[in-house]
Amino acid sequence: MTVSQLYAYLNSKIPSALSCDWDNDGLMCAPDPEKEVKRVLVTLDITAEAIEKAISEGCEVILSHHPLIFKGLKSVTQDSCVSAKVIDLIKSGIAAFSFHTRLDALEGGVNDVLAETLGVKDTVPFGIDGETIGRVGTIDAPTSLDSFAKAVRDKLGAPAVLCADAGKEVRRVALLGGSGGDDIAAAIASGADTYVSGRLGYHEMTDAAELGINLIEAGHFYTEYPVCEKLEALVKEADGEIECVRFFSNKIRMI
Repeated sequence: MTVSQLYAYLNSKIPSALSCDWDNDGLMCAPDPEKEVKRVLVTLDITAEAIEKAISEGCEVILSHHPLIFKGLKSVTQDSCVSAKVIDLIKSGIAAFSFHTRLDALEGGVNDVLAETLGVKDTVPFGIDGETIGRVGTIDAPTSLDSFAKAVRDKLGAPAVLCADAGKEVRRVALLGGSGGDDIAAAIASGADTYVSGRLGYHEMTDAAELGINLIEAGHFYTEYPVCEKLEALVKEADGEIECVRFFSNKIRMI
């Protein structure tokens, strides 16, 4: 299977029609569209280290969630970290595919995988302005916020989570991987008593009690990283002979 054939397959499974209007994802870089693909590096972010890993592992493609190029490049030089990475990819003959908000919204994508990981069942979409990329559902048995927050931390492999208590038992949970601060009102409207996202914000969490919803901030990376398994599965569906290499791109740590 060639680079262009693999991208066409993934594009059909994760269609651009699901992307938010402001997003920029898809085929980021393709030095040789007809190159045969034998190895794919799967990562949340295309960091310089991810590119080094792809080169050392002999990968023809890097497949990411977060876009390599989000805003338009005004020049392609070593002076910009993004354009420098594009140069490295072209010099190494490595293609880059990024599937961002379309993977968030996809059935079986970021937020469905997050729900499954956290044991949130019977989910339905929620969101704002027609961008219903979040999920809301129920857990098997009501529990305290502290118990649920600890379970979120452990199931995601996060070093810690932040939580703000609205004094409600956890029953109906809204989920949005990544940055979900703008969707708190939508989570409340969905009937959730608890909202889990990667990043919510200080003022929003301070207002949790007044808003009437428990808030759990579990880390942008940790709420989205589980989808890498889904991306690997899609590559295998496209061509079972392709080998996937996973890269843990998180560069933020707690001291």
